[in-house]
Amino acid sequence: MNHVRMQEPLEARRERIYLTGFMGSGKSTIGPILANTIGYEFVDIDRAIEASEKTSVNTIFQQHGESRFRSIERMTLMKVSSKTGLVIALGGGTLTDPENLQIVLNTGIMIYLKISQDQLFHRLRHRSDRPMLASTDGTPLNDDQLRQRITALYDVREPLYALADITLQTDETRLGLTVDHLVRRLTPLLR
Repeated sequence: MNHVRMQEPLEARRERIYLTGFMGSGKSTIGPILANTIGYEFVDIDRAIEASEKTSVNTIFQQHGESRFRSIERMTLMKVSSKTGLVIALGGGTLTDPENLQIVLNTGIMIYLKISQDQLFHRLRHRSDRPMLASTDGTPLNDDQLRQRITALYDVREPLYALADITLQTDETRLGLTVDHLVRRLTPLLR
C-alpha cells in the first residue's frame, strides 16, 4: 500500500506531534511529559473519545463494535488535528483507518514508540482494559491466545507505525531517558 504525503509545510506540521505505537508502548505516559517539556498541551485520543461519548472505549467496542469506534475516533482526530501546539497520543489502531493515517502524515510529526512483542506481552498480560486483547465475548485471552493476538495485530500495524518521522525503541529504556531522546530528536524539527 502506497501512502502519499501531501503534507503541510514543516512550519505547520510541527504544531502537532503524534505519538503512535502499539498499546502498552508508553504513549499515554510519555505524552504528557513530552508535552510539558516542549510547552505543548497533551491530548490522548482514547480519553477524548471517552469524555465526548461519556463511556469507556471498552463499552463502545462491546456495544457498538470496532467500526463504530473507528468512526468516532476519526471524528475526534479530525477535530484535534485542527488545533495547534499539541502532543497527541493515538490509539494503537488509529492508523489502520486510511483517513486517519493521511490526517496524521499530512498534519503533524509522527513519532513511533517501538516496543518488542515480548515486552508487549509482559506489559499487556494482566490488562483488562484493551478491547482488542479480549475474546469476542469480552473475556480475557490465555497467554498463548494473547501472544497470537499481539503477533497478528503487530503484523498489520507495524508497517503503518514505521511511516513515522521519528522511531524510538522504548523496550528497556527508562522514562526520563526516552523523553530526553525524543526531545533531542524533535528539537531540530521544532525550530
